[in-house]
This record gives sequence, C-alpha cells and structure tokens, in this order.
Amino acid sequence: MISGTTLIQRFEQFASPQLAEKWDHVGLQLGDPDRPLRRLMTTLDVRPEIVAEAIDQRVDFIFAHHPIMFHPAQNLDTRNPQNQMYADLLAHHITVYAAHTNLDTANGGMNDWLAAKLGLTNCQPLLSAGTDPISGEAVGMGRIGSFNGQMTPREFANYCCRLFGVQGLRLINHPADEHKEIHRVAVLGGAGQDFYANAVRMGADAYVTGDVSYHFAHDMVANHLTVVDPGHHIEAICEHQLAALFRSWQAANAGWDFTIVENRLNTDPFTFVVDGKED
Repeated sequence: MISGTTLIQRFEQFASPQLAEKWDHVGLQLGDPDRPLRRLMTTLDVRPEIVAEAIDQRVDFIFAHHPIMFHPAQNLDTRNPQNQMYADLLAHHITVYAAHTNLDTANGGMNDWLAAKLGLTNCQPLLSAGTDPISGEAVGMGRIGSFNGQMTPREFANYCCRLFGVQGLRLINHPADEHKEIHRVAVLGGAGQDFYANAVRMGADAYVTGDVSYHFAHDMVANHLTVVDPGHHIEAICEHQLAALFRSWQAANAGWDFTIVENRLNTDPFTFVVDGKED
C-alpha cells in the first residue's frame, strides 16, 4: 500500500507544478496526502454532488483537473454549499489534489488527449511554454495539427458535437467560408479565446476551444478563423485518461494496489434550449 504522497510525487514528474500558470492554484487542495491511499476517484470538477458520490463510494483521494479553491474563503459558514463541501471532505478524511494548467501544458496531458480525440496528426504546441523542468523537453499549451477529414465548417462542427457527446455547441464562421475545407486544426481545452491569434498565425483552418465571448467571436470572424466552441466541459476526457495513466503506473510499480474509480456524474452546468425546448 502506498500513500497519496507517493502518487503525487510520481505525478509531478509527469506534469510538474512549475508548468502551471502563475495565477493558477494547483497541487494539494485539502486533506492529508500522507494517509494510506486505498480508493481514488478521477474527476474534472470537485462539486458537492461529486463529493457526495465519493463519500458513497468510500473514496479517500480525489484527483481533479479543476482546483476547488481559486479564491480564498472569506469564512467557513457551512450554510454556504461550497463551505459545506469542504467540511464533508474533511469529515470523511478525503484528500483532494488538482492538476490544472500544468496538466494542460505537459506532454502527454490534456491537450494531447483532446488532439488525439479529434484525430489530429503531426501535432505541435499552439503556444510555447519553454522546457519541462524534469525532462528538458519542449512543452506548450494547446495543440495544432493536421486533420485528414474533408469537411466544411458546419460538417466539422457536427463532427465535434458527436465526438464530444455534447447537446450543442457554438460555431463561429465567416459567411464567405461556408464551403471551405478544414485541413489544419488547433485545439485548447478550457477557455482559449485569448490565443486565437496563435491559431491564425500558425495556419489553422479551425480552432476548437471553450468559453468564447461575443467580442472575441467578432475578431475571429474578421480573421476568417472557423471556431468551434463545444464548451469547457470537454475536458472531462481527463477522467478516463488520468485513470488509465494511473493504472499504467500501477502495472509498473509493486505495491500500488489501490482502487481507481472514474467520476460518472455530468458536471456541465449548461443545458442547450432551442425554441423553448431542451435539445
């Protein structure tokens, strides 16, 4: 049996916290990682319903992508559902660890998973982040690569909708580009509108990212960049991919005999409604 600390040390060789953005809050979020690790859950988000499921499944370690503490708590009034969630985690001795923008940047991490899901080949980083402090390899946020399908922007949007299993998505496209073919695609999980100019500069026909705002969308149209916004929640791909990564480490390390479960609850807060009906 190992402790959570052992897993954390191994993971931080894969996705060093030094790769995280300066504003980010990665690493240990709550609890005692030195406790024995018996049952681990992988999840995109740590929300009250996730914690309730973890308690029900007797989980003692939650490994998440999104941090639970972006902002310091002003008090610990448990009438606030967020504070009650912290109390529930502590009461049940559940340790929480988050790998966010370091996992987005690491080679073999979030954006490689998304690029592979899209079927991209010959990928390179969308924006450079220097070198990995452990391996010395070049790293970067996002990916851009070749797409072998012969699709128009609308066909590509429908493809992404099916691929990511979303109820709907937003397509941003110049009217004159309705029939262009998509051959080079950039992707950045989460909210990547700030980096659309990188996609334009590197010759992307389409850019897949989430949380695009109105004025950014106008600039994307003006630059003839097709953008597919399937939402932030497509990063839930990490739940299975992290579990698979940990299982590979279990196979290579004697004594790593803890159980791994993947979150099955949908934490996407958005529902698409068309003509007054849920779609």
